[in-house]
Amino acid sequence: MGYAGLYMTTNRWFSLPGSGRRFNACFHAALILALAIAIGSPAQAARIKDLADIAGVRSNQLLGYGLVVGLDGSGDKHNTVPYTMQSLRSMLNQLGIVVPPELKLKPKNVAAVSIHAELPPFAKNGQRIDVTVSSIGDAKNLRGGSLLMTPLKGADGQVYAVAQGNLVVGGLSASGADGSSVTVNIPTAGRIPNGATVERSVKTLFGVGNYLTLNLKSGDFTTVKRMVDSINKTVGSNTARAIDASSIRVNAPVDTSQRVGFYSLIENLEVMPGTAPARVIVNSRTGTVVISNEVRVFPAAVSHGNMVVTISEETAVSQPAPLARRGNTEVVAQSEVAISEGQSRMFLFNPGTTLDEVVRAVNQVGAAPSDLVAILEALKQAGALQAELVVI
Repeated sequence: MGYAGLYMTTNRWFSLPGSGRRFNACFHAALILALAIAIGSPAQAARIKDLADIAGVRSNQLLGYGLVVGLDGSGDKHNTVPYTMQSLRSMLNQLGIVVPPELKLKPKNVAAVSIHAELPPFAKNGQRIDVTVSSIGDAKNLRGGSLLMTPLKGADGQVYAVAQGNLVVGGLSASGADGSSVTVNIPTAGRIPNGATVERSVKTLFGVGNYLTLNLKSGDFTTVKRMVDSINKTVGSNTARAIDASSIRVNAPVDTSQRVGFYSLIENLEVMPGTAPARVIVNSRTGTVVISNEVRVFPAAVSHGNMVVTISEETAVSQPAPLARRGNTEVVAQSEVAISEGQSRMFLFNPGTTLDEVVRAVNQVGAAPSDLVAILEALKQAGALQAELVVI
């Protein structure tokens, strides 16, 4: 009764090529919603839109070179960054201002910058995107500057957007007459929200052909199998087919409008991802250790203790005997070496020991992160660690 109105709100049907069947998109969406409310969603389930991307639907990187003006004397120096003055001279010439060659431009309020942006998929002419501006010269601060009109090009050399606007800089720098200075964050980089206008759109493969290819963000055979089963169970058998551990081919309507509704149904299906491989990640620089939930330890006994070596240096004065005819007074170093070994306790790993038991056992002996790395490496060498040890 509660979902009758939801079922009756649509007459939108779509058909899949080669299936001979027609489906009502909203009907299936309402059915999925009702089942989710009735039985509850899996605790660790994820939507297909969070697990996979559509092949051919991607963003593109844009890059440009321009000038930032209006700085408070913190721009590039003309004697160390000559290309800034060359760019300024070229810009003035393009605007119809003739600058004599013998005239040396020495403004301190101009900085040469690189501009980069990301052109999202389906971006159309006239839409706005954010840009990031970074100094490439020796400018000290871009705060308060304005970016002049700069074309942004793609990898093919074509202009896809034009950027211009006032910078938002999160950094700050200040200096005194005695040479002291204070810098907060990075003052030589900033952003311009909606600072570029799209001038050329990029075609995608979303409306091409009679199928869609979904590429998993993290390839996994189990996840692919569950995604295929979920799509076929919801839409119809033979709708989705696995290609490999990271790709799925899904039959889709040819009409673009119907394809949008069809993928809206597909991307909101929830799937339980496959568990990640057993890995132990060790950051050798910070001492961070991350252990995945699938790590297991075969039977092994571990004893780990700390040895402390203390070396103290003292000096003494050596003098000759009172009636000695030879000898000099000298300072002699005296070293004292002491070795103390901390109390060492042995702990036992039973067959199939889990992550929780490993962490608890290591914490009981008071091992530091560096000690934990040594224990894991020793277990790996002994063949008792059922996991891949990755050092980054």
